[in-house]
Order: sequence, then C-alpha cells, then structure tokens
Amino acid sequence: MFSLFKENVRIALDSIRSQLLRTVLTIVIIAIGIWALVGILSLVDALENVISGDFESMGANTFNIQRYEFDIQRQGGQREKVNPIISYNDIRGFMDAYQYPFAQTSISFRGTGAAEVKYESEKTDPEVQVYGVNENYLENTGTKIDQGRQFNFFDIQNNNKVCVIGSDFLKNLFENENPINKTISIRGVKFKVIGVLESKGATFGNNQDLKVLIPIQVARGIFTEPNINYTISVKVDDKEMMQGAQDEAVVTFRNIRRLSPVEENNFGIERSDDLINRIASITGVLSIAAWIISIITILGSSIALMNIMLVSVTERTREIGVRKALGAKRSTISTQFFMETIVIGQFGSLLGILLGILTRFVISSLFGTDFTIPWTAMLWATTISFIVAVLAGSYPANKAAKLDPIESLRYE
Repeated sequence: MFSLFKENVRIALDSIRSQLLRTVLTIVIIAIGIWALVGILSLVDALENVISGDFESMGANTFNIQRYEFDIQRQGGQREKVNPIISYNDIRGFMDAYQYPFAQTSISFRGTGAAEVKYESEKTDPEVQVYGVNENYLENTGTKIDQGRQFNFFDIQNNNKVCVIGSDFLKNLFENENPINKTISIRGVKFKVIGVLESKGATFGNNQDLKVLIPIQVARGIFTEPNINYTISVKVDDKEMMQGAQDEAVVTFRNIRRLSPVEENNFGIERSDDLINRIASITGVLSIAAWIISIITILGSSIALMNIMLVSVTERTREIGVRKALGAKRSTISTQFFMETIVIGQFGSLLGILLGILTRFVISSLFGTDFTIPWTAMLWATTISFIVAVLAGSYPANKAAKLDPIESLRYE
C-alpha cells in the first residue's frame, strides 16, 4: 500500500516537473488564498493586541470620569452634545465629596505633548509629553516603576519638584549614567528624577516611553493654558465593588455639575473591562470579515486548480489510454490525478504559510508587538488547502478514470 502511495507521489512530481510553468502558476494562486487567510488573521491579532494593550493601561478594576463617552454619537462630523470640560473646580469638588470605601482616586491632565527636556548640556527634541498627576496615578493606570520610586502623598501635597520619567530617556539624556537623583529642566523649572517607568512602547505613533510625570499642582503652575481638561480615575480593590463605586461617582459628579434629576449626564464614564469587551467585539467582526475574504480567495484558487487539472487530463488523454491498455485500473488512474492535485495544493499551502509568517513578522515590527508563529492560522491553512485540493481534484480525477481506453489511444 505504501509503495503504491510512494509511486503515485513520484508520478505526480514528475508530472509537475513536466508542466512547470502551469504548476507554478497554480501554486501561486493557491498560495495567495492561504496568504490572505494567514496574513489577515495576523493583522487582526496584532490590532487586537495593540488596542487591548492600550486600553488595559487604565488598570484593573478601574473606571474613568471624562468629558465624553468613548462611543459618543456624531452627526455630520459634529457631536450631538457638547459637554463642558472637566475643570479643576470639578476635580477638587469630586476629591472632597467622593468617599466610597476601599476606593482610591487619581486626577491628572496632559500639560503638553511638545516639551523640551534638558539635562546639563544635553536636551531632547520638543516632543516630550508632560503630565500632571497625583500619588494614585501610577497604580490606577497600571503603570509600573522600573527604577527608583513613585510619587508619595508628601510629594504631591508639598508640591515637591520631583518627577518620574519614561524609559526612552535612558537612550538619550541618560545613556551612560543612572538618572535617579539627577536634575532635569522643563520650561526653566528644575525637577529631581525619582523614578523611571517600565517600557510600554509605542501605539499608533504615540510613544508611551517619552513622557515625564510631575506633581499636579506644580504642573498647573507651569502649564497655564485656559480650559485644561482633567481626567478622574477611580480604582476599587474588589471587582464586585465596581458597580457601587461607579454609581456613587455618577451621583457625586452630577451634584458637582448641579444637574437636575431629569437632565442627562454631561460627562462620560468608561470602565476598563467595558473597553476591552468593546475592542473584542470589534476584532471579532474583523475576524469574520477576514474569513469571508479568505474563503472567497481560496474558492477562486480551487476553481483555477480544477480547470488546470482538467486541461492536464485533456492533454494526457493518450497517456491515460496507454496506461489503461497496459492494465491500469480506474482507481489507479483516479488516484494518480487525485494525488497530483493534493501535492500541488500542499505546495501552495506551504508557500502561502511562509508568506503569511513573513507578513506576521512585518506586522509585528510595524505595530511593536511580540512576534509569534500563527499556529492556529497555519493549521487552518493546511486543512483548507487539503480540502480545496480534494474538491478541485475529484472531478478531473473521476473524468480521467472514466475515459475509454480505445478512444484515448486514438486521441491526438
């Protein structure tokens, strides 16, 4: 049995070599379909990892009070409703009034995204993000310290001129020295470095490692632009307390905004788990779209493979007649052409998988995510290419097996 299988594979390979151009074109068509499947699924996975990682930075068991909901509806490019900014008076009122047990509140704002940081005779390009934060910001946002320490209560209350810097500063200003306790300058104000953040990389062009965190009151003294919009973040110890903490925060902030019971909220609430679930649903739709596109592509490749095998049967009619005249059975002729189709399909699958892995590597490099072999997509690609070859080869193989040997020998 094995010797017959081995012989059929050898004959299939000989046939492929004798019709190299046609076979290569067929393999490329199949590979494009498999490449589409592996490549698109890799892109969807990368997008999901990047976006989910970005929103997971909110931290676990956390919700934010912000100016708008994440999914605010727009009409004609304009918001249906213009909410007031979350002002400094809003956050002061919230910090004084919100007393939910086992909850800690973080307040922050982005002072600028184009600061220039100086250290001795060195300075950065004017592209550093500077945030004013309180002592709970790092924990509420799930941000970890790599070196040094984070802010404490006294740093914030005493408006100490201290800062925590991103890991990218180790590549330029502090390439050859320890930054802890060194002094940097931002807009002429000097800060002592007390900590370095863990690297988070870049997401959609936004470098998470090129930023400086400073006490919020100090930041308000440096960045005095009008209408600064603040963010409030609340973290609870137990996920079971999330809904209660959120309801209490909504009531508290509505009272601060002096909203009547019949008025809608003029602010937004976003929970970290809600954002992750929303992203998962979006990427789920993208995955379905990827499968539909890939299946259509693979269907086209199966039709091409079947047509090429039908041409091969027609061109080799006389050869089939000779084999039958020498005693070859129908099953032998059918198996020969069927095996040839399977071999071509697997060559196409292999090429498509290699192109898909290369695409996965390029996507990982572009989005800054870890490169992983798409085993699931590869398994599906191999399975689908085999099914395609079976479906595409069945009719040509059956047609070849049914040819009349006398008529086949007369074929020119």
